[in-house]
Amino acid sequence: MTRVALVGLGAISRFYLPALRASPALELVAVCDSDPERLAPFAGVRTLEDWATTIALPDVDAVIVTLPNDLHAPVCEAALRAGRHVCCEKPLATSAADAARLAALAAERGLTLFTAFHRRYNANLAAARPLLAGARLARVRATYLEDIREHSGPDTWYLDPTRCGGGCVADNGPNALDSLCRLLGPLGLRDAEIEHDACGVDQRARLRLETADGAEVDLRLAWDHPGEEKRIECELADGSRVTVDFLAGYPAFKSSLEHEYVGVLADFAARVATGGEHGGEGVAIARLIEHAYAVPPR
Repeated sequence: MTRVALVGLGAISRFYLPALRASPALELVAVCDSDPERLAPFAGVRTLEDWATTIALPDVDAVIVTLPNDLHAPVCEAALRAGRHVCCEKPLATSAADAARLAALAAERGLTLFTAFHRRYNANLAAARPLLAGARLARVRATYLEDIREHSGPDTWYLDPTRCGGGCVADNGPNALDSLCRLLGPLGLRDAEIEHDACGVDQRARLRLETADGAEVDLRLAWDHPGEEKRIECELADGSRVTVDFLAGYPAFKSSLEHEYVGVLADFAARVATGGEHGGEGVAIARLIEHAYAVPPR
């Protein structure tokens, strides 16, 4: 049994906590948040307000990091240096250089550094993968649209571009891009159009990518979309179509995340047990995100 500390009790932690309780391989021994009110409901585990103290607890084997994006790199680095395996909520870091530095440290220490791309564990995505095995693609259209305010609640850092890393590209982009890579293989970026609001947050974006075989992939992201739409539509060379609707079968708001985070933690536990994954998956997506932001605005 791997003993785990959860660092950060913001919006996304509500999906980690039930998945932790259901895990046969992970045991929650401590939770950490700077807000004592968020710690109040917890009984039976240690509650701390300082992440450095939490990481240093002698009976912690692994740390799950669900803090604001700008804290991912320093907290993950401290955890790795303390000899802890790490599961980090996406993105691994707000810069590709920081992500690569963390991956090098994890490999050097022989520790698991795992980025939680929860959409890759979606049942509808899993069902579509065999349908595309060996198929020739003509084009792909993907939409990853929502109103971030419906999800974030009191976590205002999502709308601070310095803390978030940008906006919808930095925070929703990793899940969308990882899901596409999971389905289609490695992707290259051809072009990006990113729209910012008056505060500098990117609220809408269009990324044009391509597969290794040259098929066109058009990804649209938005943080100001009424409701929620998260789909991948693949047109094959023979004219047939394969569609992934991440939300199909999960009508309640964000209810698809419940089974996805069970998958996240099962995979993390398996990587810890086998010694696999030192951060490479998180680095690859961080580089794609950085390439998108580097495209000059029109």
